[in-house]
Amino acid sequence: MQHYLRQAIELAFANLERGGRPFGAVVVRDGEVIATGVNDVVESHDPTAHAELLAIRAASQVLGSPSLAGCSVYASGHPCPMCLAAMRLAGVESVSFAYSNEDGEPFGLSTAAVYADLAKPFAEQSMKITHDPVRLDTRPALYAEWARRQGVKG
Repeated sequence: MQHYLRQAIELAFANLERGGRPFGAVVVRDGEVIATGVNDVVESHDPTAHAELLAIRAASQVLGSPSLAGCSVYASGHPCPMCLAAMRLAGVESVSFAYSNEDGEPFGLSTAAVYADLAKPFAEQSMKITHDPVRLDTRPALYAEWARRQGVKG
């Protein structure tokens, strides 16, 4: 495990040398590195271009599947809620990280406040979140139509 965390940290250092942010990630399955990623938010102007997400995207391409069942992610820093949610949705088995939110806090590299905000009920979060159950009169129910097309019983 520490070997892969060290690799993630080395990726983060290499990214620093290119002017990027200090984050790297490694996706491993059956003891083999499937994919890696580094934070590319600044260069790409994409707020979702986190090291973990880019590594997940690359691993999915390598495996030819959106499922990363049996995979582990090793990250240089504490994965943000977006990255952690993506790992869960992809079926990642485990995640390990080397630097904590507490380590990053003095440098503006902590996502602890985002975690805390997301733990609140929708009405209390800093971002306005609403459920407005709009439906199209000329179309079937969206999820039911998806299920019908997939042969899934609802």
